[in-house]
Amino acid sequence: MENLQNIDFTKWTGLAVDYGLKIIGAIVIWIIGSWVIKHLLKGLRKVMAKANYDESLQKFLVNLTKWGLKIVLIIVVLGTIGIETTSLAAVIAAAGLAVGLALQGSLGNFAGGVLIMIFKPFKIGDLIEAQGEIGVVKQIEIFTTKLTGLSNKEIIIPNGSLSNGNIVNYTVEGTRRVDFVFGVDYDSDIKKTKEVLMSVLKANDKILEEPAPTVAVLELADSSINFAVRPWTKSENYWPVYFEVMEATKEALDAAGIDIPYPHQVNIKKE
Repeated sequence: MENLQNIDFTKWTGLAVDYGLKIIGAIVIWIIGSWVIKHLLKGLRKVMAKANYDESLQKFLVNLTKWGLKIVLIIVVLGTIGIETTSLAAVIAAAGLAVGLALQGSLGNFAGGVLIMIFKPFKIGDLIEAQGEIGVVKQIEIFTTKLTGLSNKEIIIPNGSLSNGNIVNYTVEGTRRVDFVFGVDYDSDIKKTKEVLMSVLKANDKILEEPAPTVAVLELADSSINFAVRPWTKSENYWPVYFEVMEATKEALDAAGIDIPYPHQVNIKKE
């Protein structure tokens, strides 16, 4: 009985009420904060879906935003209860810096992947040239982009270097110009040669009428008159047109009696 009389019930009651109110406040903040985060993430998903972001990028950014906001909410809740959060925030920042330094290359590739998925310099199925490689885009991932090379080899390029370098997209415009240079003998008639070359282009149904193909004298070289032949075709028909025109041109020039100069070897007999 004597011990009970020495207890200051007013003091303990005040502490209980104080901490109770803090805990209730922390719970209220957690509930409201979770509700706000939920709706922010929902809005973020709608914005990215409307902007047609890649699905894998959407999931990653949503999860990254979710955990970042959750960490901030936890720190606020702990501060409301009365726990010192300054040192905790410093520890989290230091850990983040250490991880960032350790994964510097990976983070650079990640940032490059995000930029590629946002700005979309190419899409799956495009034929591109980048980092000294040419291939069809097979897969765009967070850290790397995979191409299928022209000889059916798989090419993997880190997104960091890919996003920081030059990218040539051969597909995006829908059409491509096929460039040829054909040389004929100096005795050949220029007008007739142009007619023969143009007839080859007009006979190929893969070559577009617009833009119109071009046949013109390009150069008076040392041993030949060089003609620039520039037909246009759909991107997917580039190589068929290249091979077909190359073969048909040789046959047409031969049929017209127009010579293509080439080096000759003369055997001199010694007596």
